[in-house]
Parts: sequence; C-alpha cells; structure tokens
Amino acid sequence: MSTRRKDIWRYIELLPIIDPENIVSLGAGYTELITSTRLSKKLGLRKLYLKEDFTNPTHSFKDRAASVAVSKALEFRLNAVGCASTGNLAAATSAHAARAGLPCYIFVPKGVEKEKLSHALSYGARLVVIDGTYDEANWLAARFAEEYNIGIVNVNIRPYYVEGSKTLAYEICEQLGWRTPDHIIIPMASGALLNAVDKGLRELKTIGLIDGEVRISGVQPEGCSPIVSAYRENREFIKPVREINTIAFSLAIGNPGDGVYALRTIKRTRGAAIAVSDRDVLEAIRDLAQMEGLFVEPGAAVTVAGLKKMIEEGLVDRDEEVVCLLTGSGLKTPTIIEEYSAQPITLKPSSISELSKILGVESIA
Repeated sequence: MSTRRKDIWRYIELLPIIDPENIVSLGAGYTELITSTRLSKKLGLRKLYLKEDFTNPTHSFKDRAASVAVSKALEFRLNAVGCASTGNLAAATSAHAARAGLPCYIFVPKGVEKEKLSHALSYGARLVVIDGTYDEANWLAARFAEEYNIGIVNVNIRPYYVEGSKTLAYEICEQLGWRTPDHIIIPMASGALLNAVDKGLRELKTIGLIDGEVRISGVQPEGCSPIVSAYRENREFIKPVREINTIAFSLAIGNPGDGVYALRTIKRTRGAAIAVSDRDVLEAIRDLAQMEGLFVEPGAAVTVAGLKKMIEEGLVDRDEEVVCLLTGSGLKTPTIIEEYSAQPITLKPSSISELSKILGVESIA
C-alpha cells in the first residue's frame, strides 16, 4: 500500500468506478488519525484516537462522498450535478463539480451559516435557499432530479455517494496496522455516515484484512435527535422531528433517510445512541481546541461530547480503544466558539508595564 496514492482512490478496487479516467479528485481522504494525549487523560480513557477528517479539501468528510458521486456522474454522462445540503456537502459537491467542469445546483434550508454558503458559491454553484427545513430542500432537489438529466448526489446517485464515506473505515484500520479499534463514535444526521463506516468494516472483514469486532455508536444534538429517541424508546421506526433547535446545524435533519438502518447497525454492533446538549457541544469544541489544538464545528464536536457522556453513563469502558470522527472544520462556524474564547487585549504600543500586569508575566530585568 505504500506506493499507492494518498487519497480515497488508493482503495479503487473497492469503489464503484469502472473507468479510472472518470475519477474526479481534489485529494480527499487519507487524513490523520492522531492519538489524543491530554483529552484522553481528562476523560480517563486508556486510548483515544481522533480522526481529523476536517482537513479534507473543502474541510469536511463530505469530500469523500462528493469525489465518488461526481466521478460516477461523469461515468453516467449526466449533464450536471447538485445536492441538498445543510452546508458541508454543498461546498464539497460544488468544488468537485468545478473540477469536473459540470454545472452544479445546490439546495439548502434557511438558516445555513453564511460562511458555508459563501464557500459553496465560490466554486460557481447555483445556490437556492429554501424557506423551510432540510427535508423540504431535499424534497425539491429530488423533484428537480426527476425533471432533468442531473445527478443529485444524495438523491438519485446516493448509492455511489455513500461509497465514498466508507473509506473512513478503511483508513482507520490501515492506520492502526490493519486491525480494528474497540469502538468508533460517529455524528448522525441522516445516519448515512454511520452505515457507511459499518459497510467499510464489513467489507474489510469479508476480504480478510481485519478480523475484529467494532462497537459503533452514534451521537445527535438534543435539539434534533430522532434516531436517539428511537433507540431510547426501543422503537424500530423513526419519528420525524418537526421543531429543530441546535447549534449543530449540519446535523439538523428531522426525518433521517437512513435512520432506521443506523438504528439497526448500532444495536447489532452493541453500540449506543446518545444525544448531547448545545452546552456539551461547546465544551467539546473548547476542549479539542485548547487541549489538542484541533478546531472543529459543532457537528464534529458532538462525538467527543457524546463520548464524555457515554463514559459518565457507563456506556463506554475506560479500557476501550476509541476512535472519534471529527468531520468538519471550525473555520466553517467561527462565531460559535466566541463564548469560550479568551477576549483580545487592546493596549497602546508603549504600555509594556501595563501589559505585564494584565498577562501576569514578570520582567526578566
């Protein structure tokens, strides 16, 4: 494997592309799996790994999905691509469409962070803001796909879109020396990422590259947690959430398309589903930034917030080897952390003595 390219296409034999000439790549994948030091100690956990998937080209794990989906759109000779999105997929699809030379149409719900809208627009996409929820934006995107020869990556070419995300499982196992961790904790919106990671693990086991069992747990924000509610109430179906209230807007999907399958995966692997408050999420953002030097968005920080809560509730053993997926960059939601950030100091350039008092630093003179 050492001679292979350092992106998701290093696993090309396990991805659904017939002709490599159709590959559209910006270098997504093969992101770092770092060993936590200070944060794992604070949590009292034996071994914690943090998967830095916010370092992908458009700063989220969605680049994996977009790379495969847009490549397949070229292979299908579609006229254009697009997506329904809460922000991250909008940027990833737009960027890969620009690389492929395809027109791109993006549908987002009202309330998506302006930084994410600007990001998608910078690649030349046509962006439509729906005065409604993500589910309504997704419905309109689906109708649009039916009328025109367009590949909506998370609708009519969704089977290929989710194939990109499974490469996270490949990378984690490869980076651990082709072995499995005890537990992987994943943020949930539609539930697709959790199922994709499980699919990747099962494929590696089928071809004989790994043989361990992995617990898979999912985390949602309390303000939009339909999968978690089904898990806690021991239901086999998902009740859609109509009133959404969370700072983790990238996870705000009230009617998750893959929710039932995510629920089954969690139960089959003996994982757990847990909801975390906005306060929990903000504290996790702060801890990741100030203890590990990693700046992530709320939709990524839920995994660390969820891990902390699961340890407290006895759902994670402190001797487990755990991987938390960090799926999106804090640069996409820069104002979120302001509450926990130190405020800047304003002084005149001659005020060195005053500065030393404020900072509590003694002069060496």
